[in-house]
Amino acid sequence: MSLVKSLAAPSTYKDNQYQGSSNQLTDELTKTSTLYVGNLSFYTTEEQIHELFSKAGEIKRIIMGLDRNEKTPCGFCFVEYYQREGALGCMKYVNGTKLDERLIRCDLDPGFREGRQFGRGRSGGQVRDEYRNEYDAGRGGWGHRMRVELEQQRAKEQEQTYEAVQDIPAGASTFESSAKASSRKRGQDNDESPERKRQKENNPRFRESEDEEDED
Repeated sequence: MSLVKSLAAPSTYKDNQYQGSSNQLTDELTKTSTLYVGNLSFYTTEEQIHELFSKAGEIKRIIMGLDRNEKTPCGFCFVEYYQREGALGCMKYVNGTKLDERLIRCDLDPGFREGRQFGRGRSGGQVRDEYRNEYDAGRGGWGHRMRVELEQQRAKEQEQTYEAVQDIPAGASTFESSAKASSRKRGQDNDESPERKRQKENNPRFRESEDEEDED
């Protein structure tokens, strides 16, 4: 009997959507060549994952975890090897190491089934990001619930700060009337007839007479 726990042993976590008995799960875990990888950054690419995990064995495929609504990466993936030894090697040597400055978690998985690549949280991502209270730049900032609360608080503050003006400030109507009068005057000047313009250009005394009228 070994006193040291095997690094390749699966965790005690059980997917609550797993269709099968505990005995079936145990049997599948003793044969699987698939890993579940968690705590990934939303910005980690499939190429980065392949580069790291291929050091333990030949990879058959990588299935990126996606936000159910946005269809963008949401922090997990499945890595399937051709041989079980590849998955066991990752459990020993890759689990708990850093990728994109994050400690990633690897666990033996009974096998990927279609639909498991999508987040199960109410907002479309992972459940863990629904209730996360701390800010995590690698996983979209604030958790979904905290983000909603912050948006509601910001909207309330804006409503209190920028209330709609109910009364017209004193003097505003006078200023508006003056602006309209000035605009009409400019329009009249611009609409001056060609004959009047020609008279001004050809007869300086005509321009002087008009200036005197303006002064009166």
